[in-house]
Amino acid sequence: MFKKRPTKAELRDQLSAEVSQFLKKGGEIKQVEMGASGLVDGRYNQHKARFDHPKPAERTPIHGLLAAIDARRKSKLQPGNRKTTQTSPRKKVIYDDFGEPVRTVWVDE
Repeated sequence: MFKKRPTKAELRDQLSAEVSQFLKKGGEIKQVEMGASGLVDGRYNQHKARFDHPKPAERTPIHGLLAAIDARRKSKLQPGNRKTTQTSPRKKVIYDDFGEPVRTVWVDE
C-alpha cells in the first residue's frame, strides 16, 4: 500500500555499490581542494542577478519614523495613559464545605 523509506544504512550501501560499479567500468574519481568546486576560472562567480528595474537612487530615511513609533509605545506603557477596560461580569461557582458546587453567580469585578 505505501512504500517504506530506505534507511541511512541502505542508502549508504546503495551509494557505495554505485561508486564501485562506476570504478569497475573505468571511471575515475578526482580529488579537489576544499572550496575549489565553487570557483569559476579560479574565482568565485561574479555574476549577479539582474532585474528589469534599476535600484532606487535614494532610500527613505526611517530614523524619524522609528523614533515616533518608540515615543507612542512609551506613552502607552505609562500608567496614566492606559485605557481603563470595562470588565464584564463573570461567572463564579459557589462551593459547599465538602468542595461540591452548590450554585453559580455572576460577579462584577
